[in-house]
Amino acid sequence: MPEKTGGKRARMTIFRGADALPVSAEMMPREGIDDGVLAGLALLAQENVQEGVGEQTRVLFGDPEKGGMSLLHAWFKSGYVLPFHSHSTDCLYYIIAGELHMGSHVLKQGDGFFVPADAGYGYEAGPEGVEVLEFRDASQFNLFFRGNKPERWEQIAAAFRERGQAWAGETTPPSRR
Repeated sequence: MPEKTGGKRARMTIFRGADALPVSAEMMPREGIDDGVLAGLALLAQENVQEGVGEQTRVLFGDPEKGGMSLLHAWFKSGYVLPFHSHSTDCLYYIIAGELHMGSHVLKQGDGFFVPADAGYGYEAGPEGVEVLEFRDASQFNLFFRGNKPERWEQIAAAFRERGQAWAGETTPPSRR
């Protein structure tokens, strides 16, 4: 028979998508902001890039304990380009709709990928956009900008220039079409 430790007992938790909240700066602080990142962000500001126009990321579940689990839902609209970055914890990604392009790989609904802590990555949403579930074994983690050359920032700015108006009209994520 298992011994009782007297500690706090874990309980099942129900969460609902309708109650999801945006990712806070406390949950995912941005780090690695050097002169190159500042120059890239300045380029995006010149293009009048507004956060949330081409992407939506929501916290479906976040354990209030620092070492707890988290589950995020991210929707990147058609052709959205993410900057190269890493996170301070391992993450397992599962594509629920649409597709993403990562180097020579095209990942579609039902596919996924694993990124270990502190490993840099980036991708581009496909022509219908992409919805991704992000599973982490932490409720707080960083977003560390990593290895973005000026050409990457220009690619991100070009996506906003070319797709920004279309993104405003993309109001339904791929999983609900």
